[in-house]
Amino acid sequence: MDSRWNQIEQVRARLREEQGVLIKDAPVRVALCYPSPYHVGMSSLGFQAIYREIHGHPGATAERAFLPENLAAFREGSLPLITYETQAPVSKLGILAFSVAYELEITGVLEMLRLAGLPLLASERANGHPLIVAGGPLTFSNPAPLEPFVDLIVMGEADELVHELLEVAGAGLDRDRLLDALAGRPGFHVTGRGLPLPAIAKASVDRLPAFSQIVTPNTELRSMFLVEAARGCSRGCTYCVMRRSTNNGMRPVPPERLLSLVPQEAKRVGLVGAAVTDHPRIHEILRALVDSGRAVGVSSLRAERLTAELVGLLARGGYRTLTVASDGISQRLREAVDRKTGEQHLVRSAQLAREHGLARLKLYEMVGVPGETDEDVDELARFTRELSKIIPVSLGIAPFAAKRNTPLDGAPFEPIARIEAKLSRLKRQVQGRVEIRPTSARWAWVEYMLAQSGPEAGLAARDAWEAGGSFAAWKRAFKELGVKPFGARRVPDKRRELPPLAWRPAPGETRDL
Repeated sequence: MDSRWNQIEQVRARLREEQGVLIKDAPVRVALCYPSPYHVGMSSLGFQAIYREIHGHPGATAERAFLPENLAAFREGSLPLITYETQAPVSKLGILAFSVAYELEITGVLEMLRLAGLPLLASERANGHPLIVAGGPLTFSNPAPLEPFVDLIVMGEADELVHELLEVAGAGLDRDRLLDALAGRPGFHVTGRGLPLPAIAKASVDRLPAFSQIVTPNTELRSMFLVEAARGCSRGCTYCVMRRSTNNGMRPVPPERLLSLVPQEAKRVGLVGAAVTDHPRIHEILRALVDSGRAVGVSSLRAERLTAELVGLLARGGYRTLTVASDGISQRLREAVDRKTGEQHLVRSAQLAREHGLARLKLYEMVGVPGETDEDVDELARFTRELSKIIPVSLGIAPFAAKRNTPLDGAPFEPIARIEAKLSRLKRQVQGRVEIRPTSARWAWVEYMLAQSGPEAGLAARDAWEAGGSFAAWKRAFKELGVKPFGARRVPDKRRELPPLAWRPAPGETRDL
């Protein structure tokens, strides 16, 4: 009883610190679920946008639920998963809608279904159970591992599709008839019927931009109002799911529209998008925000788009670290993956950061890109040592994991031992000069296996999660279920024989921006 009361008190304490919570009575109740903890989920702009869309639909309401931070206490106390708005068990709501950002959150979906007291497999649920829906960023690449566990996948931008779902849900149909009504509709994938995944949906321009509904101090982005500066991207980076061919390129939001949505009381504003600094009027937007006395944040700075004015505005808006990505550890590799960032842009970024009083430059890089050699690692070491003479430098390094719906779909994952050897080689050469924060090669491999496999990978995720979730458990589960990446089925893994990458256009696109 004490554990149950503590759970409710934690939820109520967070609610008291939130601004913008929506509560209403409605016949269609949706548990909007985020399979990571609260502080991560409430930093998701897409999650907040769908929350507001559901509340804006006549006859529907949304109540949030998150993966608990203290999972051990929930398991030991057999605590039910509850919603934030009414503290009701999520299993009592008619629809559980999961927003899944990336592959490793699949186990969070399983954990939340278990805590809700629901069967994990869609095939084991009946008409009396809630409808289990999945959407979110993962649907832009490969949601197939979710198929064993959910009844319905909403593909791509759900701003409008969610209203179509709610319209059908409000017709009083039972679970099976509701799925029959949605099967075959654009943007909806009913699982377990052998149907191909539909095309990724695109929201109409009048639905843009997404913006925060709830502001809270208890997030990764403390008390920051988030607003979308642009949807999509105009670039053609061959490794990226959000490249220009995914949903017809970049759709910038007019500054007048964006600025009109910022509440008067908002002291911190974050601009969100795949390539915010590609917005043709980004200086105008930042200038208006900074001149109004607000702190600012930008989710994606492109080094080749930085100017003295822009970095100066960021400094005035509270920036202390300038963060950019080059996503190729050498100039040769950046050109191979069609990344428009050159060494001269990164040097200029470091100089601008120093000139405007920033403390550090942070670079995000990928290691393990097809065709990469030790010479490329040495080039990164040499270059970052030179950068560190201008300003202190941090490197965030993630192993490359090929994604579906990209030109590099099917590229193999570099052996873990090779990635770790390259990281060790880099660390030796920059020791004491450059800070390095690498992502685990082991967990990047797990992400790759999920990203490049079908529903059987989801079953392997369940087995690994039930076995404790260690890396060894994942390896064993993939092996026992015979999970093979799509790329491994198509081409032999002969990494050392791969020629240098060439740019490969999607149908109908050109190389130029």
